[in-house]
Amino acid sequence: MPTGIFAKIIAKISQCFHICPDCEITLESNPGTLDAARLDRFIAAGVNRLSVGVQSLDDGELEFLGRRHTADEALRLINAAQARNIKLSADFIYGLPGHTTETVAKLCRGINQIGLGHCSLYELTIEPATPFGKMNLAMPSNSDMADMYATIGECLHLPRYEVSNYATADSQCRHNANIWDGMPYIGIGRGAAGRIYTDGRWFEQMGDNALFAPISDDARATEKIITGMRTMRGVKITPDVERIIDWGWVGNNPLLIQKHGDRLCATGHGILTLEHMLLQLTK
Repeated sequence: MPTGIFAKIIAKISQCFHICPDCEITLESNPGTLDAARLDRFIAAGVNRLSVGVQSLDDGELEFLGRRHTADEALRLINAAQARNIKLSADFIYGLPGHTTETVAKLCRGINQIGLGHCSLYELTIEPATPFGKMNLAMPSNSDMADMYATIGECLHLPRYEVSNYATADSQCRHNANIWDGMPYIGIGRGAAGRIYTDGRWFEQMGDNALFAPISDDARATEKIITGMRTMRGVKITPDVERIIDWGWVGNNPLLIQKHGDRLCATGHGILTLEHMLLQLTK
């Protein structure tokens, strides 16, 4: 995106909404498409947080993943952001063919050396209709994936605050945390999705005026549970959430899920079986 267009978008948002002085404005970028000079222009336009799609610190893996950048290019962009003292996050992928717990531990050691305050580590998922899906790749087993996931928790110097996200307390992504906690958000632009709460009702919204339709309280409560249970703090037990929770199932499965104050949280065991648990959690 040209920096001039970005600046116009931010200016228009500022005209339409009250922007908090400490608002977090994140730019997502791929190494090789953003250099220090362009980063400076984005910062001048309001960016104060950069999310970098690093994916791997190994050039061979980056080539396998079809990425155009090298690990060195990714590190140069990270260093530029760190030198400008803005918030910084980086995305990585694990679970590639041939990956083991030692591969993941090595990745975590590399991330630790970079000194990130926030990073995301996503398991590689192969979809049938994709190029990877047609390659008949020898993927790690579910058991091996679980061991790699545990290795991240053991080796990474950042605490997990969501299934795939790790950060210090002051570096957690505000936008994502807002969505995971079931708060309203607006999707601007074609394909962007939002959830609007106004006049006591929830609405499903899509950018470019593609959709604005009411969503039932139970449907929205289900969404809150799905996103909230992905976080370590859990889903907040608001009246709509409380109404559809199967409390009998919760009471019978303390090894998977527990109530702490006004929140319902997955245990360490529960996180590993989260998809199955979510199917059981509501009435």
